[in-house]
Amino acid sequence: MAYENLDEDLVNELLGDGRASLRSLAEKLDVSVTTVSNHLSDLEEEGVIEAYTPRVNYDALGFDVTAVMQLKAEGSALPEITETLKDHRQMISVYEVTGDYDVIAIGKFKDTDDMNDQIKSLITDPDINQSNTSIVLNTVTENEQFELEPDDNV
Repeated sequence: MAYENLDEDLVNELLGDGRASLRSLAEKLDVSVTTVSNHLSDLEEEGVIEAYTPRVNYDALGFDVTAVMQLKAEGSALPEITETLKDHRQMISVYEVTGDYDVIAIGKFKDTDDMNDQIKSLITDPDINQSNTSIVLNTVTENEQFELEPDDNV
């Protein structure tokens, strides 16, 4: 195999199986184990690969309700609000955004009572001017990552 797209191919293999061994990656990519190890180390040092984590099915754990919260916040309080949301264990994503709202947060909850309790405790902050919460009816896709193309220059 040419080394030209080795990093992209390595990342794509890991997207398919994050637990793949160095030996199996080397065999699939037709390079040595040392080459795979060196390239993985470089990708980790460059921050391209941040972690190797499991993909958790929250529904299977009883977190059946997904809520999307949109918040308007006082400008100076935005960092504090996003930090509070980030530190909340059931918030799986927190974004500062442009548009009508300043923050979008996505959380997983056991049921609507759990969601109501958690969200009410979060939005009592006086620096939150407005909130809008939507409950997800059907998850079409979640936590997906896309494969890299050779021109993505990893």
